[in-house]
Amino acid sequence: MIEPENCTNMNDIRVAIDQIDKEIVEKIALRAKYVSAAAKYKNNETEVRDSKRVEKVIESKKALAQELGISPELIARIYEVMINFFINEEMDEWKNS
Repeated sequence: MIEPENCTNMNDIRVAIDQIDKEIVEKIALRAKYVSAAAKYKNNETEVRDSKRVEKVIESKKALAQELGISPELIARIYEVMINFFINEEMDEWKNS
C-alpha cells in the first residue's frame, strides 16, 4: 500500500482506503467472534451488559485515539455503536443458550 504522502492521484488514495476498510471489517468480524464466545461465560444479563466494562473500553480507546492523533470523540462514537450492537447480539445469544 502506498503511504498517503506518496499517493499521486485519487486512484492511489481510493485503493489504499479500500484496503484499510477491508482490514477494519475483518477485525470487526474477528471481534464479533470473541463477543459471541464470551456469552457462554456470562451468568446473567448484568454480566452481559457490564456497563463498567463498556465505560472502561471506551475510555481506553479514547486515550489510544489521543495518542494516535485521531479524534477521541469519533472513536468513542464508533465504539459506542459497535459495543451496543454486540451487547444486543450477545444478549440474544446468552438468552438462547
